Amino acid sequence: MRAFIFPGQGSQAVGMGAALAAASGVAREVFQEVDEALGQNLARLMAEGPAEDLTLTENAQPAIMANAVATLRVLRSGGVRLVDKADYVAGHSLGEYTALCAAEAFDLATAARLLKLRGRAMQAAVPVGEGAMAALLGADLDKARTIAGAAVDAILAEGGGELVCTVANDNDPSQVVISGHRAAVERAIALAKDLGAKRAVLLPVSAPFHCPLMQPAADAMEAALLDATISAPLVPVYANVDAAPIADPGQIRVALVRQVTGMVRWRESVLAMAAAGVTEFVEFGGKVLGPMVKRIAPDIDAVSVVTMADVEALAARL
Repeated sequence: MRAFIFPGQGSQAVGMGAALAAASGVAREVFQEVDEALGQNLARLMAEGPAEDLTLTENAQPAIMANAVATLRVLRSGGVRLVDKADYVAGHSLGEYTALCAAEAFDLATAARLLKLRGRAMQAAVPVGEGAMAALLGADLDKARTIAGAAVDAILAEGGGELVCTVANDNDPSQVVISGHRAAVERAIALAKDLGAKRAVLLPVSAPFHCPLMQPAADAMEAALLDATISAPLVPVYANVDAAPIADPGQIRVALVRQVTGMVRWRESVLAMAAAGVTEFVEFGGKVLGPMVKRIAPDIDAVSVVTMADVEALAARL
């Protein structure tokens, strides 16, 4: 059994998709359709930058999706169809939208517009500078929860207000991300080593994703998803918030709304897919999730597909 997986924010880079577009008319068609849906030249921004504009959440999210879908569709143009070769799909955070598009629950234009809105809403939910995220390295989920809770308790003990600091991404056994008010996240970083983490790193993000502070963005996505056409996916999609497969359009809407404020349960999702019989994970459009899979389940095969050479090699093998 095989799962196709799709990366999240942080996998963007200037030049992404350019070589694929130069080599494939199918890839160019994907980028053109996304440009038309958004009313902007996102393909040029992806190819040429500047990096600071591409990194903006409202641009990075649809760009990462477009790059991954283009890679998958180039594979499909060679006769390899997702419905024949994948038993499940999944994506990390915004990658869940890519997974849904890949499985034809969303059309490409809908996915692009939803991610543009999602990026804007997440950025607007918390004033710049008030929130933060940090990666706790060498810490598992339990340690990360202990560190986040200790930071909140320490601030309360000093007479401060009750701030948010919670686990945002359970990525793999050695990397968990926390999110919340900047003061609480910074306190967690200060406490991390004493509470068992090897290292804590403040992440270069502009908002505290996947925590309760994102509720205004969740409300915006709930309204947008009510208006969006969602079909049953060709194969089940593992939802981030449940680490379980979903296929009903109503379930998909609910899961995507919950995902904005909820924890990305990536480690659990990979383990659940492996337990369901998946023996190979294929990442499209990045080289982020493949290494995570190997840290979660070392005996499982994982391959990342980014370049035309990668696509051709995968097509030949499948």
